[in-house]
Amino acid sequence: MKKINIFIYLIITSVQIAIAQDNPNVIVVLADDIGVGDISYYRKLNSDNIIVETPTIDKLAKKGVLFKNAYSPAALCAPSRYSIMTGNHSYRSYAPRGVWGSYQQSPIEKKQLTLGTLMQQAGYKTSFFGKWGFGMDFARKDNPNQTYRGPRNKPELDVDITKVIDRGPQQNGFDYSYMYPAGIQDAPYAVYENGLMTPLNKDSKIVQITQKNMDKIGFKLDKMEGLGDSYWNPFNASNLLINKAVNFIDKNSKSKKPFFMYYCTQAVHKPHTPSKEINGTKIAGTTPSKHLDMVKELDIQIEMLIKALKKKGVYHNTLIIFTSDNGGLLIPETIKSGHKSNDIFRGGKNQAYEGGNRVPFIIHWPDKIKKPLIANQPILGLDILGTLAGLTNQHVENNQAMDSSNLLPILIEGKDIQPHPYLMTQSGTGKEVMITENGWKLIIKIKNEDTFITNQKLIALFNLNENPSEIEKQNLINNPVYKEKVTYLLNRYNQTRTSKIPTGIK
Repeated sequence: MKKINIFIYLIITSVQIAIAQDNPNVIVVLADDIGVGDISYYRKLNSDNIIVETPTIDKLAKKGVLFKNAYSPAALCAPSRYSIMTGNHSYRSYAPRGVWGSYQQSPIEKKQLTLGTLMQQAGYKTSFFGKWGFGMDFARKDNPNQTYRGPRNKPELDVDITKVIDRGPQQNGFDYSYMYPAGIQDAPYAVYENGLMTPLNKDSKIVQITQKNMDKIGFKLDKMEGLGDSYWNPFNASNLLINKAVNFIDKNSKSKKPFFMYYCTQAVHKPHTPSKEINGTKIAGTTPSKHLDMVKELDIQIEMLIKALKKKGVYHNTLIIFTSDNGGLLIPETIKSGHKSNDIFRGGKNQAYEGGNRVPFIIHWPDKIKKPLIANQPILGLDILGTLAGLTNQHVENNQAMDSSNLLPILIEGKDIQPHPYLMTQSGTGKEVMITENGWKLIIKIKNEDTFITNQKLIALFNLNENPSEIEKQNLINNPVYKEKVTYLLNRYNQTRTSKIPTGIK
């Protein structure tokens, strides 16, 4: 009996290896706070006024599939990152509005499918780089057997930051990781390789990172003071991150296994810390604002990834997906320069208007996408998981990735399918939710996530087909002619969320 089981195991393993070798390498790039207007190719669809060019990302768009109507699941990073990682809307988690502290409980359940576990199952060498962006488990200093949990309204000092003990990248399907738990904007102010804090200098110590410390290097903390590496310098974050990613490509390009890289760049979240130079190109001070310096830096990071792929001869059989976790930033210096991070769309990050959720979404795969395409179908960032499941011929259970749709028929076959009959998205701290169907968008303000139907307030109804910029004078919410439309959309949102039915097409 044992011999038969071993024989079957060998057959299955051989088949998995064969399938893996036929699959392309995959790189998913998740930018931080990049709007459609930050990518010059998108901006050129509506304007000739280009302040900062993004030539590398533009080339991906010109030779791949560009989605004109792509949305982030939320207008803030934490809930969006959960959704993209799992293929589920964040209202399915215990924290619908996101998990904001590195020491908080992760919203990802232990047996939940993630991008990492999906690709591991397909025989890929998986890797995670950059901002993790939702909670994980660290131990208490005074009791290594107890997980630290603490408030976020004061510096958290009773935590052992030397290692991640659970719920980090390694426990979510990533074989290798080089990770900033909360990006560069929050504690712990340290870098982790495979879950272990990696000293930034041979003399590094764990200290409390205070604003007084950071004043010495010209850095203003975005969030709370907290523990970190005594040599913490966010101006070096980009070079550290991209060079580790390039090294990963160098080491794994000739492996029998294809590789999967989830690259969550720190660009362009505040505080803006442009490098003096990256890959021989000057960055800091070369554009009208530090914010736009970071946009330029982002493009060069992508250029370095592509150069590494070409150097190793794997560029043509690497599928690259580029998108953002939410819409762009509204930075005064950037706006003054004439740059529009969200192009023609109203608002930006955190807001319920289109600028809060409209994001670039580009898929590039030279071996398979031979004819460039501008796709008009509305899609969501969380469709990445369903698409990669289709790519690797994996069946996803009904209780997993419930809102993620497979985009491959659009990419490879050019089919005019609708991945989502309607979109459900959310804003940020304002507690608005949105439903959009056939260009009609209803904005609803909710009071409480658990009882979201109670005390709902109708904010706006926009016809995006005629009013994509959501001009307030054309807000139809109080127009009696559209009362039935409002009722229909409101009921559809409430019924979908109450019934907990899947919204993705597998």
